[in-house]
Amino acid sequence: MSQETESEQSIIRELPPEISNKIAAGEVIQRPSSVVKELLDNAIDAGADHLKIVIQNAGRTLIQVVDNGSGMGKEDIRLCFEQHATSKIQDVDDLFKVRTLGFRGEAMASIASVSQVTLKTKRPGDEMGWKYEIWGGEEKSFEPAAVESGTSVAVRNLFYNVRARRQFLKTDATEFRHILKTVQQAALANPDLGFEMIADTDTIYDLPKEQNIKERITDMFGKSYKASLIYFREETSYLTVYGVLADPKLTKRSRGEQFLFVNGRPIQHRYLTHIILNIYDAWTGEKDYPFYAIFLDIDPKQVDVNVHPAKEEVKFEDERSVIKLTKSVVKKALHEEFMVPDVSDRNDEENSFSSKGFSSDFNFGGSKNKQRNRGEKEPVKFPSRINFDRPKSQKGDQNNFSKQLYDFDKTEKKEQNESEEDNRPQRMRDRGFWQLHDRYILTQTRSGLCMIDQHAAHKRIIFEKALSATEAAIPSTQQLLFAQTMDFSASEFSLLEELHPIIQRMGFNIQLMSGNTAMISGVPADIDVGDEQSVLKSMLQQYRALDGKFEFDERRKLAIAFASKTAIPKGKKLTDLEMENLLDQLFACDEPYKDPLNKPTLEYIPLEDIEARFR
Repeated sequence: MSQETESEQSIIRELPPEISNKIAAGEVIQRPSSVVKELLDNAIDAGADHLKIVIQNAGRTLIQVVDNGSGMGKEDIRLCFEQHATSKIQDVDDLFKVRTLGFRGEAMASIASVSQVTLKTKRPGDEMGWKYEIWGGEEKSFEPAAVESGTSVAVRNLFYNVRARRQFLKTDATEFRHILKTVQQAALANPDLGFEMIADTDTIYDLPKEQNIKERITDMFGKSYKASLIYFREETSYLTVYGVLADPKLTKRSRGEQFLFVNGRPIQHRYLTHIILNIYDAWTGEKDYPFYAIFLDIDPKQVDVNVHPAKEEVKFEDERSVIKLTKSVVKKALHEEFMVPDVSDRNDEENSFSSKGFSSDFNFGGSKNKQRNRGEKEPVKFPSRINFDRPKSQKGDQNNFSKQLYDFDKTEKKEQNESEEDNRPQRMRDRGFWQLHDRYILTQTRSGLCMIDQHAAHKRIIFEKALSATEAAIPSTQQLLFAQTMDFSASEFSLLEELHPIIQRMGFNIQLMSGNTAMISGVPADIDVGDEQSVLKSMLQQYRALDGKFEFDERRKLAIAFASKTAIPKGKKLTDLEMENLLDQLFACDEPYKDPLNKPTLEYIPLEDIEARFR
């Protein structure tokens, strides 16, 4: 068979560059934040000491990074958009001593293949700079230009030529949060560099250069962090571990402020994160997430940074030693600051998995307890208001169970005189209401036993009220005696801006001000006085935790977040009257049998099932 015949029959073809670059872009450029990360890496590697990031429409319309670094000459401009072209790797050995952030030479080629890129650059010693435009991998123009020293890369209309990828992007709020996290990582890893970030018309960050890590954190996340930061540093011949841990009181109900770096590179390390969170468990609850920024400096030969397409993961040569030393240093720093009993793992750390990604049990002087005795602390204050306005009418079509519950005593008269009403708690005990471990309400029905989860039930009630409030023409608001100002982090304020119209309809009266500040002058009636700021911040955190996990609209997610924060907690003692009113309001709901996330609010055990257990 001739060579020509074999070629005609071949089913394997070499892909043209325009297709292969788009495939590579799918690995490297997953969303707008991926572009931001690659451009920031290049700017930092170029020796810049000031970086400006400009974002429009959460990166869909424009992502621009301007730096005052070394710039490029004419001969390097086209090369930087070639696949696998880099100034940072010369031979195979260089892969094992990488100190720079970018090194693969894939980023610019991938970005250019799925967007419209305009690059302007000039070296400090050159009289004239250059402007280069490349759209979808195709060169549009290349000409001299009068530009400042350094490099400006503007990426417009990301994924304009790959519509399917553009459709898979999340909401603007979600994409912006990813961008913000990327900028935060770069700014924390480089407190000596100045960072300016502008989103649409708002200045998010304006961070001066030559800051220390505590100053950088305070400027980025708010003044409330200033007095809560613990600096630590331990050096060994193999590894240096340093950074900042936050006071365990400074926790949030969602992830997002846990930062881990290796040789200045932000990384994800699932098991190391699990270890750090488990150390904090001695002071916090399982669903509380503290702030920390931990830096590991290690010989590049001891770590492989080339194991992930987006360079988000690394592999240590001696994983066990890195984890053991980091754990020891973090535990020591927290122990010395707070003077609490040492925490030791019940089981070997490598065999333990938990709700924060893994799990573990801790032993305090032989007693098994995941959380420190908190009797010495002030109890957390939750709103406990159960509205004493009985529902106007109970749902007649829920099913026979609610009728059994409310019609238990058929001999009870529908109309009561005033003296009987005064004896209401006794009547409730006659009907059979009990609170079990201050968590569950038990009551007998004609044919069995009903167990109600008080927290889940109240969540359903508040959720439906909040959802209904957003549809009302005039929000129901209780005005505060004195308006309160609140400072937010950049990500919180951005989310507050996006959700502001819905939050207002729920009954909040909030005025957005400059500098990530808002003023609260009114709140919904379900919020206890003094809890306004805590509830609002927790709502935003809970909303963020729900975002991306459930296919709910913004209004529903916000109502769930509000209900989760303001519902009576498990462990709250209820009066007889509160229990009765809770059940009245639950069965007046449209969906009384499930909480907003479809978990059961109550369980029913038939009498015959109970009798069967005694046979």
